[in-house]
Amino acid sequence: MGTRAPRVTDWRLVVQSRVDRVRADLAALGPPDPLDPESDQWRAVAEQEAATVEDMITRAESRWRTVASWWSGWHIERAWRSLHEAEIAVVAAGNGFLGRLPGLRARVAENLDEDDPRRVALEELRPGEFPLSIEREIVVDALRAAFDASDFAHAGSRALRNKLIATSVVLFVVNTALGVIGLLKPGLIPMCVSAEKLPTVCPAGKSATGADVWLSQVFGAFGAVLSAVVLLLRRRPSLSPYVMVGYQALIKVLLGAALAVVGILGLGAGVTTGLIGVASQAALLLWAVILGYGQQVATRLLDTYTDRVMDQARPLPRLERQR
Repeated sequence: MGTRAPRVTDWRLVVQSRVDRVRADLAALGPPDPLDPESDQWRAVAEQEAATVEDMITRAESRWRTVASWWSGWHIERAWRSLHEAEIAVVAAGNGFLGRLPGLRARVAENLDEDDPRRVALEELRPGEFPLSIEREIVVDALRAAFDASDFAHAGSRALRNKLIATSVVLFVVNTALGVIGLLKPGLIPMCVSAEKLPTVCPAGKSATGADVWLSQVFGAFGAVLSAVVLLLRRRPSLSPYVMVGYQALIKVLLGAALAVVGILGLGAGVTTGLIGVASQAALLLWAVILGYGQQVATRLLDTYTDRVMDQARPLPRLERQR
């Protein structure tokens, strides 16, 4: 099977622009300083890591390898880690840090706690107070710690994305199995509701049919779509390579379909006798919508956890994250 070029994505554009900035910063350093042999070493590291980044974002792969890379995220994380090393190297290659200190401190503050000794050392650094080699070690150590925290957050968000996908697959299989069983053997999954002094009501009519389960799932999914729309509207754009909102919405829809079936089973079992009376097919389908929307109670916890994970992994300034 032939290879195909990688598609253009937001994270690739961000990485490409930042690696271009690395090369521009390298060019702006001017000729190497013969009194600072470490500078040459850092320049070489920056060039090598920049080349690795460009290889990761432009590499063509076969379709199957593309799927495997997408699942493992190795090319994304390798690109970010190499980019971070290149940015560290180009900073270290300079012959002073006076002009860069405000930006370096702001970047480190994004990912390290206030009492982290590496952050404290960087914030207390006064150019010229120590030899250049010691200043370089302080800066490099703090930057590496900050970038490592960001990279670990990326790995955590990828793991969460894969869990969301696996959960979606399980819910899809369960919903499909319920629908097929209901289609092949109508009434085996009792979707009809009867109560004292009220006629028997089924999702597709007055008696059990093969469409009962499917119809319940469709209306439950519709109820879940309403909550998914709210989720989509309140989400701000993200430059993170792992965007969760689509998977969150999919889980809501699939879970809403499953809960509609379970809820109607509960109505038919008399769990709500004396509280809820279903007198018509329209009322039963309306309850399917309500039950589908009810998944928001459970998935809201997932939304909160996902927000926390993405706030750690999103490569944006702190002010943007708090907006």
